[in-house]
Amino acid sequence: MIARLIVCAVLAVVWWYLLRVMDRAELNFWHFVLGSGGLFIFLMLLVQPVLTRPLGQMVAAVAGLFGSLTHTFAAYFRYSVLFIQAAGGAMTLQIDFECSGIIEIMAYLSLLCFFRVYTRNQRVVLALLGTAGIILANVLRVIVICEIIYFGGPQTYYIAHSLVGRFIFYGLSVLLYFYVFTKPQIVSMKVGSFKYGDGDVSE
Repeated sequence: MIARLIVCAVLAVVWWYLLRVMDRAELNFWHFVLGSGGLFIFLMLLVQPVLTRPLGQMVAAVAGLFGSLTHTFAAYFRYSVLFIQAAGGAMTLQIDFECSGIIEIMAYLSLLCFFRVYTRNQRVVLALLGTAGIILANVLRVIVICEIIYFGGPQTYYIAHSLVGRFIFYGLSVLLYFYVFTKPQIVSMKVGSFKYGDGDVSE
């Protein structure tokens, strides 16, 4: 653990120095790539091991509220486990590293931190709202997976998890990325005397 911290500290110094150099040279694109990529790596090395379990417990607990109301599945949030008593047999789902949403949250925060379209205060607000949105999208994904298994049986696990669940989660993530990253860039684009988002242009 100590060796990891030392290595991360050395890499962080080098990373910060390169960011300063690119900032002074006004290499905005490479500043964004190196900044967001480096921050993502540091978050995954230092923050992810600490937050994965609590995040999995949170997802299981919130999804479990819906399961308790509908009596379709039960949550043991301390263990990040969901239990589904389906017609064709019982099934247990574990909210692990890949299903916790930690990777998507770390990626979103890393990109947002170096996205200079927004002010610092705006980035803080969007970080909170975006993180909450990703967690809720993941909760919805888990609920849909559990409901499909409950009504369709354990044999529907692959379709529910690998197809329907991913479509819901990544579909909502694409919407988040569009409104946070893509749309502001389009609005700020200017071609000649024409600028997207002008008040003269009716939507």
